[in-house]
Amino acid sequence: MLKPQVRRWSERSRVLVLMLAVMIPASALILVSAYHLRTIQREKAIEAVIQRDYQQVLAIAEKRIVERAYEMTEEARKQFPDMDHSDGLGTFLTTHPEIAHAFVWTGKGDLDFQSQSSRMSDPEFIGEGKKISWDLRNWFDEDSKEYISKLKKIEATEGRRVYMTDHWVPRGDKWQYQTLVLFVPQGSTPERPALSGFIYDTDYLKSTFFPQALNDVLPNQNPSDASHPQPAIMVLTGKDQSPLAASTCWDGGPPEVERAFESVFPGLILGINLHGTTIASISNRFLRSEFLILCALSLLMGGGMILTYRNVARELALAKLKSDFVSNVSHELRTPLALIRLYAETLELGRISNPGKQQEYYKIIRKESERLTSLINNILDFSRIESGKREYSFRETDVADLVRSTLDSYRFEIEQNGFEFEQKIDNNLPQLRVDREAIARSLLNLVNNAVKYSATEKYLGVHLYRNNSVVNLEVVDHGIGIAPKEQPKIFEKFYRVGDPLVHNTKGSGLGLSLVRHIVQAHGGEVAVESAPGRGSKFIITLPVQNLAAQPEEGVSA
Repeated sequence: MLKPQVRRWSERSRVLVLMLAVMIPASALILVSAYHLRTIQREKAIEAVIQRDYQQVLAIAEKRIVERAYEMTEEARKQFPDMDHSDGLGTFLTTHPEIAHAFVWTGKGDLDFQSQSSRMSDPEFIGEGKKISWDLRNWFDEDSKEYISKLKKIEATEGRRVYMTDHWVPRGDKWQYQTLVLFVPQGSTPERPALSGFIYDTDYLKSTFFPQALNDVLPNQNPSDASHPQPAIMVLTGKDQSPLAASTCWDGGPPEVERAFESVFPGLILGINLHGTTIASISNRFLRSEFLILCALSLLMGGGMILTYRNVARELALAKLKSDFVSNVSHELRTPLALIRLYAETLELGRISNPGKQQEYYKIIRKESERLTSLINNILDFSRIESGKREYSFRETDVADLVRSTLDSYRFEIEQNGFEFEQKIDNNLPQLRVDREAIARSLLNLVNNAVKYSATEKYLGVHLYRNNSVVNLEVVDHGIGIAPKEQPKIFEKFYRVGDPLVHNTKGSGLGLSLVRHIVQAHGGEVAVESAPGRGSKFIITLPVQNLAAQPEEGVSA
């Protein structure tokens, strides 16, 4: 047969194996997730995903800006005068203030070039126009066929009749970006080729076209809303990365993702960032939150494992206590039954002729049957308490008389076991509304424990007295005592103190649990004062005022 220590370790081993079977896979999953997050952090995978998304946003923005530019340019082309009416360039420029210069080339050395009349008072603008006129005349005189061929190819492949390209002009110490538009004017033939076009001014592109186009791409932006970071797009020049235009939420600084215009507006770059934050900040915040979630899950798992271990260990301990309870109760029942049967058979066979001896046997049978009845009543009371069906019958009772009569019925066993018995019961105690049988059983349980666990110094004292608004019933012994750490547990069901004398003495482990339930049902409390080797004092406290207001008999508890 396994020793209790070995058996307890075996039970704990089974609990640990069960916990490990759950904890190891969960821990492995958490570790793998943490390693994966570290890999993402090291390889900056989140930044790459965000940058890829931003590239798609910029591609969409470029497409919409280009479509807007083509729509505007096609509309202007339709209003442009034909090659034989170049005198209409002035009127065209007046109706299109966004255009700085317009021109018609009808043959070698024949270029009609005009600039916005409203700006002809600016010497720098006049010089710019002369420079552009000279350049265009030379280009078209030498490469007109190439430009016309290119325009026909664009019309055949893309269905567009205009060609848009960049044009840079010096203004002050910087180069300014302009958009040059070329197309074949009405009236042009292979025999008489011609080229027309105009130039969008830098100021228009910077202050009107690009801001409107960008805000159409990112509508309803609110820079003051810091709770949701909003994307902002900027247009930069490729020469010196100088800003040309930006959407509403741009808060300065360099763009985090860039995309160069592929066809229209060559030489310009689209850039994007988030208002009030950066891609790195978003990535770090995401990873930090994920690590915190993993830590929280780890703590929850650890806490859950600890609670599970404690609960399972408690259930195993309770199962063991129930097993010990069945064994102890079986022994407790067997002993009085065996004595009753032995003495009854002896009397039945007539082997005892001495009347005094017969009377002694009858008394032993009565005492053992009373002991048997007390044990069975304890078990029945416990069963009723567990099922919530225990009822108490409260009546006005002389508690002093109840204690005396209860002790008198147990005095024979006390004296037979060689105990020094001391009884102190105050007079003039108030009557209390109690269940007589329940209080008597509580007292007998405490007295019975004192008798069983006093191996050397056999002393038993029972004191009943009033202490202000309560009545105290004390049971004192000089037995083995109870360690402080075990005192809170002794009133739990099936619990027995780990002293060897306790384990060598049979008992059900129900007595003190029943005492606590009975006393609490009466509105009182039970406490213990004890030290190992110095005996114990159990104190039942019954309040006088509260008990007077207890319900009538037949109350469940």
